[in-house]
Amino acid sequence: MRIEIVNLTRENLMDAPEWKTHPFSCKYCIYWEFPEECIDSEMERKENLIQKKLKWLRNTNKIFGNCGKIVYANGLPVGYAQYAPPGLFPRSNDYQSGPLSDDAVLISCLFIPEKEFRSVGLGSQLLKSIIDDLRERGIRAVETFARKGNPENPSGPVTFYLKKGFKVFKDDKEFPLMRLDL
Repeated sequence: MRIEIVNLTRENLMDAPEWKTHPFSCKYCIYWEFPEECIDSEMERKENLIQKKLKWLRNTNKIFGNCGKIVYANGLPVGYAQYAPPGLFPRSNDYQSGPLSDDAVLISCLFIPEKEFRSVGLGSQLLKSIIDDLRERGIRAVETFARKGNPENPSGPVTFYLKKGFKVFKDDKEFPLMRLDL
């Protein structure tokens, strides 16, 4: 399998893979970025959601720089990741295991939607690409709200992060805050 991991841009956002078991995929999700507007995204038109996502991406690129990645396997988009300082993800304040640390960047999404592409190392390569990017920028730590007991979560399962050296920084029954010092 030929793998390519590229930075997320306004031009390739539409390539983000679809999640067939959910009506909207990461490219339309504004859960982390606009919690006050994310009441019922199924009722909102995709074109409105993508415009909000593009607005966030444009602003975040100006403030922080690259904030996401797309994984392609044999030319097909199969994985997506999004990350930035916690202040750019207002929803991060809503989690019981928060708030995030001031010295950390939040991975809000690291997801391989289709099962056929999971457990073949794509998520690991995607995470490594993010960590390498953040280390090059001098970021001190990365955190994420992983999920216990369910791999069908866009931020990823706890077991995945534990295998990659993350520690449970603040525990929670469902979404502990995981941390990796860089």
